Amino acid sequence: MARIGVEETLTDVKEALMEMGHEVVTLRNSDDAAYCDCCVISGQDKDVMGMSTTSIAGSVINAQGQTADAITQMVNDRLQ
Repeated sequence: MARIGVEETLTDVKEALMEMGHEVVTLRNSDDAAYCDCCVISGQDKDVMGMSTTSIAGSVINAQGQTADAITQMVNDRLQ
């Protein structure tokens, strides 16, 4: 499965993605996102990790206002 970076505060999203078989990496800084297929951020501070200026291989999903189920669906859609 894919390697997904998830901000620390999104515990429910991390658990849901791990249950689906994805490798989940906790995003603490921009280096953590370097080899991720997709990253999920909380949206509370979009620049907290320098994500706006860091280029990663995959897409970045803003989780603000979304359920864990909706986010896992977005991740799967973007990975296809």
